Amino acid sequence: MYKCELYIISTKNNTIVTLRNLENVVFCKSTGNLKFKGTKKSTPFAAQKLGEFVLNEIKKKNIEEINIKIKGFGPGREAILRVFSSESINIKEISDITPYPHNGCKPKKKRRV
Repeated sequence: MYKCELYIISTKNNTIVTLRNLENVVFCKSTGNLKFKGTKKSTPFAAQKLGEFVLNEIKKKNIEEINIKIKGFGPGREAILRVFSSESINIKEISDITPYPHNGCKPKKKRRV
């Protein structure tokens, strides 16, 4: 029916997915919304379940074509992409919008154990 953009924000603690069409946000979900709490939110399994939920919502709304934009380096990044690549939905573009510093702020110091 129409095309949308899917934003995946994958941090070390959570994975957040936002689906928006050209005008506004269609829906927004995270692994916390799917009753994963604490450290379980950051697992690839939680991201996989989130991907399956989002895929069902996309099919319900008759969305034919999506552009995927990924941000972050969290553990759910690859798991959620695997869900979308295995299905028969038309993915027009996958782009990485993770911000990279060009020698800006000094990074946090490494933890010594």
